[in-house]
Amino acid sequence: MDGTLRRKAKGDLAEVMVAADVVRRGHKIAIPYGEDWDYDLIVCRSGVLERVQAKYTESDGDVIEVKCFSASLTNGRVRTVKRYTASTVDWIAVYDVTSDRCYYVPSSEFSKGKTYLHLRLTPPRNNQRAGVRFAEQYLEF
Repeated sequence: MDGTLRRKAKGDLAEVMVAADVVRRGHKIAIPYGEDWDYDLIVCRSGVLERVQAKYTESDGDVIEVKCFSASLTNGRVRTVKRYTASTVDWIAVYDVTSDRCYYVPSSEFSKGKTYLHLRLTPPRNNQRAGVRFAEQYLEF
């Protein structure tokens, strides 16, 4: 992917890739109108509506970094930072361009004030398992 892709274009790509993945899984989606929503998609799964925030990332092939916040920019400067919680979104769906896959993190994992989460694509070099989030566990939602 072209490294010059703008921030807005990256966000748009993440939304489209997540939406396509959700539809491919047999669920329905709705797209909120306007820019002032805390989430990008509404997913209807088994008759239940769920709020999904889509994020774009480029992993290093070992670790996917998940931003659990959104920064609002004005003239290139951060105006406000909004942290995602269980009261604002049900899932953060991350499209990783490196692995070309979508990963789904439930709000229970980031609603305790976390700013970033890390999902491992490869095992840690020190073989640690405790407290490690393996990306493969987040392929389903």
